[in-house]
Amino acid sequence: MNKTIIVSNRLPLQIKLNNDKLEVVPSVGGLATGLKSVHADGNGIWIGWSGLTEEELDDNLKSLVKQAVKKEKCEAVSLTQDDIDNYYLGFSNKTLWPLFHYFMEYTEFEHEQWQAYKRVNEKFAEVVLEHIEDGDTVWVHDYQLLLLPKLIKDKKPNTSIGFFLHIPFPSYEIFRTFPWREEVLDGMLGADLLGFHTYDYERHFLSSVKRIMRLEVNFNEISMADRTIKVDSFPMGIDYNKFHNAALAHLNQDESQKSELQKRLDDHIQSDADTKLVLSIDRMDYTKGIPNRIRAFEYFLNKYPEFKEKVRLIMLAVPSRSDVPQYKKLKRETDELVGRINGQFATVSWTPIWYYYRSMPFENLIDLYTSSQVALITPIRDGMNLVAKEYIATRTNGHGVLVLSEMAGASKEMNEALLINPNNFEQIADTLKIALEMPEAEQSRRLHILQKRLKRYSVEKWADEFMSSLNSTKKYRETSITRALDTNVSAKMVSDFENAQKNLLLLDYDGTLVGFTNNPQDASPDEDLIALLLKLNSLPNTDLVLISGRDRETFERWLSDYDFNLITDHGVWLKSKNKDWKMLEQVKTQWMENILPILETFVDRTPGTFIERKKYSLAWHYRKADPELAQIRTMELNTVLTSLISNNDLSVLEGNKVIEIKGSNVNKGRATSRLITAKQYDNIVAIGDDWTDEFTFEALPEKSYTIKVGSKKTKANYYIKDTNAVRELLVKFVKN
Repeated sequence: MNKTIIVSNRLPLQIKLNNDKLEVVPSVGGLATGLKSVHADGNGIWIGWSGLTEEELDDNLKSLVKQAVKKEKCEAVSLTQDDIDNYYLGFSNKTLWPLFHYFMEYTEFEHEQWQAYKRVNEKFAEVVLEHIEDGDTVWVHDYQLLLLPKLIKDKKPNTSIGFFLHIPFPSYEIFRTFPWREEVLDGMLGADLLGFHTYDYERHFLSSVKRIMRLEVNFNEISMADRTIKVDSFPMGIDYNKFHNAALAHLNQDESQKSELQKRLDDHIQSDADTKLVLSIDRMDYTKGIPNRIRAFEYFLNKYPEFKEKVRLIMLAVPSRSDVPQYKKLKRETDELVGRINGQFATVSWTPIWYYYRSMPFENLIDLYTSSQVALITPIRDGMNLVAKEYIATRTNGHGVLVLSEMAGASKEMNEALLINPNNFEQIADTLKIALEMPEAEQSRRLHILQKRLKRYSVEKWADEFMSSLNSTKKYRETSITRALDTNVSAKMVSDFENAQKNLLLLDYDGTLVGFTNNPQDASPDEDLIALLLKLNSLPNTDLVLISGRDRETFERWLSDYDFNLITDHGVWLKSKNKDWKMLEQVKTQWMENILPILETFVDRTPGTFIERKKYSLAWHYRKADPELAQIRTMELNTVLTSLISNNDLSVLEGNKVIEIKGSNVNKGRATSRLITAKQYDNIVAIGDDWTDEFTFEALPEKSYTIKVGSKKTKANYYIKDTNAVRELLVKFVKN
């Protein structure tokens, strides 16, 4: 039975070592809850670090850890203290975390930490590959494992791989500063489905893929050489029923069941009918905007003094990375701000801020959620923020207001909350007043909509939707793979080639035999390619024909020393073995002087583009242009050209990052038809990479082997990955 392998930095287990004895307790909440159905209820394995370093474990304890995690359907990745220091505390939390949250001033780019990050991702890959079988599905989680999808895909290309990023993906302008940007994007693109919390993060990622990797993006699909990657947004939910039911049970407590914290909260609430509690819960992290929130509350008390002694801010800050300098500074700043504001405003019976710097058990969190009339959640940048959703789930009495930062991912699906800019103290103060004075009917209306939505899109629903989408990419890939040039098809092709009475081998040049370059004149054939072509050209009973959009002059300059069959200019000129050049089509060129100024205008308006003037056509190249600007310009140019070419007997060919204008009676298909009617071929192989080669594929008999380079929409019978794969295939023709 096929299984699902979940991979995250940590296992969903709390593993502790007490007097050389292991304590293993399953984690609750968050990812562990959402993936329970995928992991525990299904045929799944969870792979991650146990939380204990190699230095903490002797051979006996290692064996015990392995047995303990195996009982929980998990497998542990063994990490050293050096791994943790450089991969986790270093690169993950000092480079990726601040960079992806837009805190560039905190971002460090250390080569040693990058090397550790790569090394640990490889360790994770080794464990995954030990347990993976054909047909399995892998779901990789978060920023600590950005390289892992490709490491798995390289070894197991037919494995279905999903990746989900639980933090924001930054804008292109931020991400482009990252020294290892190509490697990280390449690693992520090993996945078949990439998930983000919001459309904004998805859009930022796709923009970086287009601009840095120069890959083709259509809506939310990325076209790789041999596959298509889907990118989508999946806003993560919470275990709604857990929080809602806990809040209902809390309301039915008698006095003896109440915690000390709840009794203290009750004392404050009952002291005055106008008393209100404002709740703030966060990890102590600079992304959460805690100092800003405290200053905004101070501004609120000064601007609206009527709320003094009536409103109290309850701040719970959970310790996080307390040994990191930025976090130490943040803790110190928070302590000082709370102390100063309490000293400034406190009275004998009232302290404006209750501040807790510690973790609290679940029961106390419910105390805080159910007792607070307003939740003030104002991160400067946050991937999602589940606290906002948990607060809404616990408002079982139909009252309560959420004030939420628009910089939190949760804001995209919680428009009924009061959304604020976390850097605008004036807005926060005014919004807090609105929240505290909001009529109960309006509170109830907003809560009803939010609760209905959150209950429907729970964390379980999030996991199910991601897996469903991943499975759909698997089905798409399976239907596509039937047309891939696999080993069986290529073996039959080589066999047919050997046994044929007369072969025709039609090869495009750019994108088929050589890769694309920024300057087309830099794509001259290398020595290995020349040697291969000479061998193919000398095969008995075989006509090798290079059929290209290249102009005659370029091929004469590059290939004049070799007696190849050549078709140039998309089919204008033919050079047969031992013969002079022959013009196949009569082509007009007067139109070029009218079209050239239009193309020059587009070059002026689109940096990185240039015009290639051939004898019978004009080509506008945009490979070096910004992809998003180029996309706009190509649409504009096509619109302009469409209105001109109809009356001038011209056609527009869209190639790979190029638009070419030529006579409408010229295409590779017409030239191909001439070849196959002039001679009788019992076996034909044609390979090409772009739209211009579709004419060739269309002109050939159905039984021909037609091959497209790259998995794009095509009339060809098969596709092949890239130019390297083309050369490897052609080598088989001369070796057999």
